Formats: sequence, C-alpha cells, structure tokens
Amino acid sequence: MIVVAGEALIDLVPQGPGALAGLRPALGGGPYNTAVALGRLGSPTAFWSRASRDAFGEALLDGLRTAGVDVSAVQRGPEPTTLAVATIDGNGSAAYSFYVDGTADRLFAAPDRLPAAARAVSFGTCSLVLEPGASAYEQLMRTAAAQGVFTALDPNVRAGLIPDADAYRSRFLGWLPSVTLLKLSEEDARWLGGTPRAWLAAGPSAVVITRGGDGLTVFTRDGEEHSVPGERVEVADTIGAGDTVNAALLHGLSAFDALSREALSGLDADAWRRLLRFAARAAAVTCSRAGAEPPYASELGEL
Repeated sequence: MIVVAGEALIDLVPQGPGALAGLRPALGGGPYNTAVALGRLGSPTAFWSRASRDAFGEALLDGLRTAGVDVSAVQRGPEPTTLAVATIDGNGSAAYSFYVDGTADRLFAAPDRLPAAARAVSFGTCSLVLEPGASAYEQLMRTAAAQGVFTALDPNVRAGLIPDADAYRSRFLGWLPSVTLLKLSEEDARWLGGTPRAWLAAGPSAVVITRGGDGLTVFTRDGEEHSVPGERVEVADTIGAGDTVNAALLHGLSAFDALSREALSGLDADAWRRLLRFAARAAAVTCSRAGAEPPYASELGEL
C-alpha cells in the first residue's frame, strides 16, 4: 500500500477568459490528486488527512472512494474545506490564491505508526506549510523514515502561502535526510535555490526534475543523470500534471519492486528511462483534459 498524506481542497477553476468566468468547483490539492491518480493506475492506496464534514469534504472523499482509495484513516472535523481559486494563463499554466484560515486540513494530527502494509508515504504542497498541520505531517515523515518506509516529497511550492521564504527553505533542507525520492518542478528548484547534487548529498536517493513539455530528468546518488522528452499534446491546462507525475513514479517503482532506498539506488538507466517515459505519458493525458483528471492504467500502456 502507498499512503498519501496531505491536503484535500476545492479548486475554483474559471471556464473562460476573465477572473470570474464561471468558476467551477473541482476536487483538488496536490496530495489528493496524487492519491486519485495512484488509485486510477491500480496501486493500492490510502489517503491520510483531515477533511471537513461539509458538502465539499463529502465530495472529496467520494472522489477518493471512486478511485479505489482507502479513506478509513481520514480524520473529520466541522471546520470548512480549503478553497483555491485558479487563474489559467494562455499556455494553460495555473496560478492560485488560497482561502485557508481555520480549515479542516490544517488540524491533521499525526498517528504514532504507519500500517504494516505501508510500503511508501508521499508528502507535499500546502500541508507542509500551514500550521499546526505542517508540523504534524513533518512528524509523520520523520516517523515513516525512522521505520524504514520509502518517503516521497514534492514540495510543490505555493509562494503566496509562505510568509518567510528563508525559513521555509531551511525547513525544506531539514526534511531531506528523511526523504527517499525528491521530485520538483524547474520552477520549484529555482525558487528553493539549490541544486540536485546538493539535495542528493543531504539524503534522497534520487531527485526528479520536471520541465513541463520538455520532459523529466532524474539525478541519482551514483552521479548518473537520465532524461526523457515530454509527450506532445494539446494542453487544456496543467492542473494536476505534477501530481500525476508523482503517482506515476510511485506506481512504476512499486511495479519494479523498487520502493526502498537500496532498490531505488540499484535502478539502471533503462529502468529509469522507462519510468520517466511512463510518467511523461501520464502527465500528458492529464494536461489534455481540463482540471486534475489523471489517467487510468488502460490509457497508458505498459511501463
């Protein structure tokens, strides 16, 4: 089982030009999208978060159940659901403004242990920024790493939510000894100000950088670097593309029986390129559809 830990929220997505062009509510949040994508790919998946008892919260859990994701560990509360208002530019890229005060996912409480069936835990996005939940998710990351469980991190930086950029960058570096696989976009890498080799030296066994339509590159602890091009597609928008990459990487690593530091370090160039090409195909499907609509396994073919 792969556990995805983090926020579930509602994206308000414009349906045309203009800031208020028929905003449509869509199920979202980086970890949420990752969990849905994993479920659609067929990986046994559980979601750990705190969700509101409001109508949005119910819809979010229904979306996970429909994707085959186990929601039995999701905590519930009377607080409202986080809202994210998306703005889509001419290239389909999305920017967000957030409404997060007093929302349910900020009050997540970390469990003492992971289930015995957990092979990996994935973290990222707003959940590692907004307190007090951020400290609880960080605690869970350290607990998982201490138990020898594979950990994946996609910081998916939302700069508008970060009051102190230097403090966040320092905190990010503090997570790396507990991270097995680090995935970032080029934009995140620039904002964080480090390099893949420096991050590898701090802890992860591999760092994957996404470059939008230009593809993906992995940097490994043994000094190797492998790249694949992006898949060409008519882009509706890029919402959920990076989250789909997260899911595809974890799903593929599970298929390769490589959800451990040792196995990840042992992947050869052919295996990495197969994995990155699979992730690129998955992201392209998501980009071809409006909103975060990751693909099903039947749409992607074999690894």
